[in-house]
Amino acid sequence: MSPVRDDTATMPCPVCAEPFVPFGRRRHCSTPCRQTAFRRRHAAVVEPLVRKSDTVYVCPSCDARFLGEQRCDGCNTWARRLGPGGPCPCCDEPISVRELLSPEQFASAPPAEKSKQRRRS
Repeated sequence: MSPVRDDTATMPCPVCAEPFVPFGRRRHCSTPCRQTAFRRRHAAVVEPLVRKSDTVYVCPSCDARFLGEQRCDGCNTWARRLGPGGPCPCCDEPISVRELLSPEQFASAPPAEKSKQRRRS
């Protein structure tokens, strides 16, 4: 059996922690707090910025790799971006992070927080 909800008791706002008296299905003390909670739940994952000097590029013509250089001098073409990386510790060849790790090792987007207080029927 689920506990009876006591609407006369105060509860803290999950965003600002200010106590307020909830009424109805209200879970936040104000509209700005409600909007902040919504934005936190639906925040887009932002890919971190990588300096150009730490980016690995590959020439589409000759497959030469470059660290921080976008243009292949031998072919006189623009190289394709592989992503962040650095020199390989074994052979000193530029290598990207994605080539070192499997897709399962990358963190996926955090799931949207589900409301812990659901109405039960």
